[in-house]
Amino acid sequence: MRCPCGCGDDLELMLLSEVKPNWSLETKNGDAPTLRPSVWRKSGCGSHFWLREGHIHWC
Repeated sequence: MRCPCGCGDDLELMLLSEVKPNWSLETKNGDAPTLRPSVWRKSGCGSHFWLREGHIHWC
C-alpha cells in the first residue's frame, strides 16, 4: 500500500505469520479492511497510523 501521509512511499506489510514483524488483515462481510497492529514507520516520514474499516486513524 502507499503511505497515507502523502509522501508517496510504498509500504510493504508482511501478512505471513512466520515473518516478523507481521500484520493481520481482516474484512467483515466484504467491507473495507482492518489491519492489525498499527503501522509505525521508523524511517522515512515516520508516520504512525491504524487502518480500521478502511479509514486511517493517526496516532
